[in-house]
Amino acid sequence: MLGEQEVAGSNPAAQILYGVRSSISRAPDCGSGGSGGRARRTPHLRVLHGGGPVPLTCPRRTLGDKEATMAEFAVKVERLRAVETHPNADRLELAVVGEYRVVIGKGLYKSNDLVAYIPEASVVPEPIIIEMNLVGKLAGKQANRVKAVRLRGILSQGLCYPAREGWVEGQDVTADIGITKYEPPIPTEMAGQVYGAGFDRTMKYDVENWKRYPDVLIEGEQVVFTEKIHGTWCQIGVVPAGMAHEKHGTVVIASKGMAAQGLAFQPEVEENVNNLYIRANRAQQVSEKLLQHGQLPVFALGEVFGQGVQDLHYGASAGKDEKLGFRVFDIYVGLPGQGRYLDDAELTSACETLGLYRVPVLYRGPYSREVMLQFTTGKESVSGNGMHLREGIVMKPLVERRDDHLGRVMLKSISEDYLTRSGATEYT
Repeated sequence: MLGEQEVAGSNPAAQILYGVRSSISRAPDCGSGGSGGRARRTPHLRVLHGGGPVPLTCPRRTLGDKEATMAEFAVKVERLRAVETHPNADRLELAVVGEYRVVIGKGLYKSNDLVAYIPEASVVPEPIIIEMNLVGKLAGKQANRVKAVRLRGILSQGLCYPAREGWVEGQDVTADIGITKYEPPIPTEMAGQVYGAGFDRTMKYDVENWKRYPDVLIEGEQVVFTEKIHGTWCQIGVVPAGMAHEKHGTVVIASKGMAAQGLAFQPEVEENVNNLYIRANRAQQVSEKLLQHGQLPVFALGEVFGQGVQDLHYGASAGKDEKLGFRVFDIYVGLPGQGRYLDDAELTSACETLGLYRVPVLYRGPYSREVMLQFTTGKESVSGNGMHLREGIVMKPLVERRDDHLGRVMLKSISEDYLTRSGATEYT
């Protein structure tokens, strides 16, 4: 377990959030281009307790959406790592894309073949459905949506479409075959009146699956696993007075979809009184707690959950403010794209001092695939009594670092039982 973060002075949270941090063994955030700002990939990263200034104002390379941790939806041409025997079916095989397994007809592909990998949450146009002989076999009311399914007892994630002449490995062919991403309908309580807050006041955010980036986390690297809660993503940010919106002030509240467009909910209008995200802030006084500390922009990112939000409710309820669940999984300090996420020890200390509830920490220690799989499944720990199956885990290095291809190193591992459960909802 990590020791308590030591900071000097009388206001620990303000110093963690706004200017004092642990001294960390890693490559500096400052730099220009290339991999100069990227941490050395070493299996042994150290946290050295003590004071030191946060380099929030130093020159930074342009990171774009990689800084924002935005997962990419795309159909790309991939080379099959292998084609494996299906253990329960003579006429089926398993195509291996990264660490995803796709159940395919026997003999369709061989190792090293190029395919377009169509991921989960894809909406497939009718001509492609017909071409792939999938009429009536996909999910959704129109039988055109790709979901994870068990076929003869083996989890199948995504589809493999044969590469066309001229396609090359890594090519984005989403538009070529007309694939779009499924966007679930937004329930009334998650909608609301919005305004253009701007991309300097909102965070783009998502988490890639480890199966897409299986080699980013290093065996033996010191990591933290937190429980992935099935709710809805929420940003509650506070900006300094100089950045205040002339009408809507310094508090910036948004859902994931709104924030990705630079939009936020209007905090004071009557139409938004029952908005889920505004209610979560009101119930736990998140913005008021953040306002007590410092002047830099700061964003608490977390999950709103409870009965009426998703099918897994963890004993919470959206029916009343005081029963609505909200747990923080990240705190970001500074302007989006120019600041930084708090390291694990800093995040723990900040949440404790601010009186914010963090998502459950399940594990700290050396990374291995075996440990990852062990914590991915089982019962959730949010409710305290294992009411539901666990969605999965989010994995991060104890000390923040970056990867040339992924960007910020943060990956999720999702339970097969969660993916294939009945009565699932996926509102965002």
